[in-house]
Amino acid sequence: MPDSTLLFIAEPQSVTSVFSPLKEAGYQAGLADNLAGAINFIKKSKPCLIFTRPVMQGYSAQALLAEAVNIENFPPVVVFSRSGSADEARRYMELGARDYWLEPLSWEKIKLMLPDERPPAMPSEEDLGDPQPGAGSQGTQGRYQVIGRHPAMMRVLGLARQVAKSKATVLISGESGTGKEMFARFLHHHSDRSDKPFVAINCAALPEHLLESELFGHEKGAFTGAISRKLGKFELASGGTILLDEITEMDLGLQAKLLRVLQEGEIDRVGGVDTVKVDVRVLATTNRAIEETVKEGKFRQDLFYRLNVIPLKLPALAQRGEDVLLLAKFFVDKNCSEYGLKPLEFSDEAVKWLLGYEWPGNVRELQNLMERAVLLAGSGPIESRHFLNDPDAWMPEEEFVNAEPGSAMGLSGDGDSASGEAGVAASFDLMPISEMEKKMIIKSLDQTQGNRTKAAELLGISVRTLRNKLNDYKKQGLDL
Repeated sequence: MPDSTLLFIAEPQSVTSVFSPLKEAGYQAGLADNLAGAINFIKKSKPCLIFTRPVMQGYSAQALLAEAVNIENFPPVVVFSRSGSADEARRYMELGARDYWLEPLSWEKIKLMLPDERPPAMPSEEDLGDPQPGAGSQGTQGRYQVIGRHPAMMRVLGLARQVAKSKATVLISGESGTGKEMFARFLHHHSDRSDKPFVAINCAALPEHLLESELFGHEKGAFTGAISRKLGKFELASGGTILLDEITEMDLGLQAKLLRVLQEGEIDRVGGVDTVKVDVRVLATTNRAIEETVKEGKFRQDLFYRLNVIPLKLPALAQRGEDVLLLAKFFVDKNCSEYGLKPLEFSDEAVKWLLGYEWPGNVRELQNLMERAVLLAGSGPIESRHFLNDPDAWMPEEEFVNAEPGSAMGLSGDGDSASGEAGVAASFDLMPISEMEKKMIIKSLDQTQGNRTKAAELLGISVRTLRNKLNDYKKQGLDL
């Protein structure tokens, strides 16, 4: 079944956990453990995505990627590994893999790559109705939902609707954590290209030579390790939309090549001879004052003008007034549902704290603090102390001393942190702080695909502290 089938090349026990949500979403899944079986499945079933181990007995992902030139419309390949390195990830990307992940595979990550995945429309003023503080809109639950009624946000949302169907480039600016990618997806979803691909690439995540290959692709033999042709993001986004995230981090030399793509509508693959026409709408984001970056000579002025046809500047969360309460309640309800807990309310003191805090990390910081608060509040209500980066304040000594021993966690599943979390059914006010801390660390590492620096940022602790904690868990026999 084209566009609704996935192929997994791996041991059954490492991938079967995602088969059930795939089936519920209307997808089919195939499983192979050797190259011949995989090639046969690709030719017969035409899967839209492939997830593969780097190597297994008698099989290698490198051999699979080498077959891409021999099969028409070869699907994107994601390599996933139990333990990997930046060098290995770079090697597979150069060989033509779409992405490289560390385990565990999760439905949340997989579904963002599915071609039929559509971000839900953000609520209009009619959708929002007249919610009470903390209430979100109905029927628009999803990863890219906008919650808010502040005039500054409604103006930006109105402009986004107005230009969504145009072909104009849009430069979305705002502080980190304000929702720039979400607005980019909104623009794509409401455009005439919504049935075509949306492809995003972080310009700060790769060095210049790899970023050029990722954007424009490369030909076989273009550089050491380029054993086959690889299509770049612009070609993969053909007919749809490409998002250039953190555009101001792009090297000046590559900026010149991007400018030509925007002006001529064609790309040059690395090592290629002929130009390739592309029809792609370009969106870009930045968290910098880009005009200042232009004055400093770090960003081309002509490229800035070409990108800034429609500027969208997102307000910081601290400028959105009581939107903070709407968002906080939305995230609390979402986390209560995910953890199997009863709905929680805020104390008056917590409401006052939420409205008075400056929110330097914006919506992303609020989202993470609300997850922490849900885990710490137990049966509630949520207090302001649950928001602080101070474990000693989370649970007063008298509460911890009086906590009864026994079955405090009530986890279901096989004990794996990724699959067991949905089964949390107990009240967290009986859980020792050390267990709460451990659970938050495990979830943060899962959310950041094992990136300790990002996990430490989410937790509000130093990387050194996180490393020490993980060393302690390793001594206890916990493999992270």
